[in-house]
Amino acid sequence: MSKKLSEYTKKRDFRKTGEPSGKAAGDQNRPLFVIQKHDASTLHYDFRLSIGGVLKSWAVPKGPSTAAGEKRLAIRTEDHPLDYADFEGVIPQDQYGGGVVMVWDRGTFSPLEDDGDKDAMARQLKDGKLTFCLKGEKLQGGYSLVRMNTEDNNENWLLIKMDDDKADARRNPVSTEPDSVLTGRSLKDIASDDE
Repeated sequence: MSKKLSEYTKKRDFRKTGEPSGKAAGDQNRPLFVIQKHDASTLHYDFRLSIGGVLKSWAVPKGPSTAAGEKRLAIRTEDHPLDYADFEGVIPQDQYGGGVVMVWDRGTFSPLEDDGDKDAMARQLKDGKLTFCLKGEKLQGGYSLVRMNTEDNNENWLLIKMDDDKADARRNPVSTEPDSVLTGRSLKDIASDDE
């Protein structure tokens, strides 16, 4: 088990939850992203990018925007295993993050500031500003994640849609495209199918 996933595994009892344990190796060479709609204590969207062999993760309370320049709070959470990108189901209420999880969007991404460096995204993460192009089923185009300066130890970031040909303030996929790209199910369907 990777040290990178120690916080992830410490928070979960894999005898009770169907979440991936992180033992299966995912494709570390494919730059994937996934956005999971997560109806836990509050409804939010978990934004994940594969960097350094794990899914770096942020909770985005309002979900991503397609309007250029619109800033959405993104709270850094623990790294997740790569195979979590395919997880859709119900986390038991007595477990960390208890609630329904849906694969809301997924695809690949490429760093916008690459310079041919295979570790460009890891370096950008450390520096507190990532810029990348999403190629998903619902979201496409340039986005950035920018770490905010805070006085506490919380890692609050901003997820910002860049001004490009994929920006469209009229679109609101969080409202108009609510269902899973993996199965076509709603949160309610996933919850009832898992009973």
